[in-house]
Amino acid sequence: MYLPHQRGPLHDLPDTPEAYDAVLADVTEQALARITPAGSLEHPDALDDVGDTSLGVTSLLALAWQRSADPRLPDAVRRSLAFHLRERVYRDDNPGYPNLRVRDSGAPYARYVPAAGEHPIGDWPSTVWALLQLVNLLDTAEGLVDDEQRAELVALGRGYWNWLTETTFFNPQEAGNQAIGCVVGGLMLAGHLPPAEGESVRARAMDLYTRKIRAHRIGDRGALLPPEHGGAYDNNYGPISLSFLAQAHRVSGADVFAEDGDALARYLDARLTVGGFDNGGPRYSEQHSGFESVLGLRYFGARVGADLGRYRGDTRWGRHAVKPDGGVDGHFAWMLVWQIQDPTRWHRTPATAPTRHQLRSGTVSVAFDDRMTPALVEAAGTYYLPAATNRQHGFGPVLDGFLLSRPMGEVRVRDLRADGLTGKLVTKPVVGRDQVLRHVRSLYVTDGTLLWTTVAVQRLPGSPYLLAGMAYAADDGDRVRRVAEGAVAAAGALRVTHPGAEGADHFDTRGEQTQEQAAFALAADPRGYGNPDEGWRHLVSSTAIEAEPVPGGPDDLHVFAVRYGSADPLTVAVTSDADGITVRTDAFTAVIGPVAGDDRGEPELTLRR
Repeated sequence: MYLPHQRGPLHDLPDTPEAYDAVLADVTEQALARITPAGSLEHPDALDDVGDTSLGVTSLLALAWQRSADPRLPDAVRRSLAFHLRERVYRDDNPGYPNLRVRDSGAPYARYVPAAGEHPIGDWPSTVWALLQLVNLLDTAEGLVDDEQRAELVALGRGYWNWLTETTFFNPQEAGNQAIGCVVGGLMLAGHLPPAEGESVRARAMDLYTRKIRAHRIGDRGALLPPEHGGAYDNNYGPISLSFLAQAHRVSGADVFAEDGDALARYLDARLTVGGFDNGGPRYSEQHSGFESVLGLRYFGARVGADLGRYRGDTRWGRHAVKPDGGVDGHFAWMLVWQIQDPTRWHRTPATAPTRHQLRSGTVSVAFDDRMTPALVEAAGTYYLPAATNRQHGFGPVLDGFLLSRPMGEVRVRDLRADGLTGKLVTKPVVGRDQVLRHVRSLYVTDGTLLWTTVAVQRLPGSPYLLAGMAYAADDGDRVRRVAEGAVAAAGALRVTHPGAEGADHFDTRGEQTQEQAAFALAADPRGYGNPDEGWRHLVSSTAIEAEPVPGGPDDLHVFAVRYGSADPLTVAVTSDADGITVRTDAFTAVIGPVAGDDRGEPELTLRR
């Protein structure tokens, strides 16, 4: 089986002017065939997230006319705009909407579902989306709409802005992408208002960004990030926030959007595998955006010099939103408009500077979490997630059911490149159940094809083993396929174990359930509203790769050695003396310095072929 949402890297889609003209030509033919006598361009199967979609298709038609002068388009634009102004602008409070600050204000807004009282919680983002479709239309419809319609559009934009920022609570879902999108809408609307009013709206937008978004950023892996549905980053919505930051910078030129976008881009580059696979977040653990991410990945990838376009998006949405039948939907249409207007092209080469939370070379990558424990390992096109044992998740030595991976003190990192090898040494002080402080030293070495992991810890009583993750997915052409095993070898005995119990809190990779589905099953709230990452933390056990210590290792240490990317036999020799630990494989020799480190306590590492 395949993962449903993660498909090809987004930078594989052509982004030439000719390619975009072909996309707009296809949208044009679909829209002209679909438009109803009333002027609606909504997809006939649309049930929710629909309040802005006809206007979104209208904005695409306006851009198509601007680029092609197709004589069929002016009438369709005017008719469909009239439909939105007549049928999709609401002024009566939506029954059940919980986030109003002013009742019966008469301010205009857009509905997530047109029927009164049907799923009203989505009205705030739907109004943001409608505002963005509207300002795009104002930008592109010069000569297409008459003065009366244009004046009505400007007044509607003013009303949407007031509803979003005065009539309701701002950003009631704590969703960074929605909030930054609202700020972008204000910045773009300001240019269509009289100068004094425009400056007031612009100042209000910047103030909202500073006080309501930037001041509430959440830290993760050394970066401050816009909060997304209560978490620091979401692999679906995070790149969408990056696109909004790109547009905010394009429209305003304000340095703050560039700085925050650069930080988010570098964070994303560090957590993203070479193959573009990623998972995790407070809203969707595996679902990925498509065209909505392109602007931000392309714009900030060029700014920070990283190949962010390797991100595996949902390429069914590679150009614009579609329904299951493949028909165009106007949802998020402004993102396609902006990426067509932006001249930035993809940066396709990796960033070269070492990054604390990433090890990357060739086709091998390791993304580390805040505790410098691998969050995702990639080798030979297979992706390994942290395994779970006894409610503890990660990679590391296990003794009597206790995982020695959570640091009790400062985590030290040393990066090194030598002889075509890339290495990272991570030193953690950890405390076991016996309350004894031990230093876990984890060495990761890659030649760009294979990944060797060596973990050393002061000798433990009993029979410890290394929890070495679980194989979860693998590249298969332009898709990602679920797997239950990968090419792994160990210097000691190696085994793959599966949960002995059944139930939602025991994840067996041999089953058909995805990690996303399992995580939502464990979340406290319903699917689509719960936090799957929080749910996943309730996992008791999972399929796991387990490795025994290296035979003949030093008397004072337990050393574990695992290689990802090849199942061929692995031989590792480990010795220990006053200068540190020497690790010899058939590919390299590494010397891990003493626990005390150098004169500043930093770990020492030498590496040679």
